[in-house]
Amino acid sequence: MSDPKPEVGSIGWVDLTVPEAETLRDFYRDVTGWSPKPVAMGDYSDYTMHTPEGDRAVTGVCHARGDNADLPAQWLIYIIVADLDASIARCVELGGKVVAIPRAMGQARFCVIQDPAGAVAALYQAA
Repeated sequence: MSDPKPEVGSIGWVDLTVPEAETLRDFYRDVTGWSPKPVAMGDYSDYTMHTPEGDRAVTGVCHARGDNADLPAQWLIYIIVADLDASIARCVELGGKVVAIPRAMGQARFCVIQDPAGAVAALYQAA
């Protein structure tokens, strides 16, 4: 999410969270032509995937470790919201759940929710 003020309501980023990121990193590299770049996560690396031409980051491939350990293998969209706390409260009021509590990503904050149908998405409030 390189844009410092992404538009509220837009999808700002997409991550793939899986148990073995290297396997899926290589799969998508070979299928789509994306080029991976490691992102240090302490004792392991996740990956940003870049376009073959232009080298623009388009998605992430992440290990289901650390804060992501409880997430099932899935593509996770990050929806931009104006007020994370207000969006979380409304989610719960409408029958949704918080799957991963709010946490910081630099100056920004995000959490993972589950809607009443069971679909999972992240809510992201820019700095």
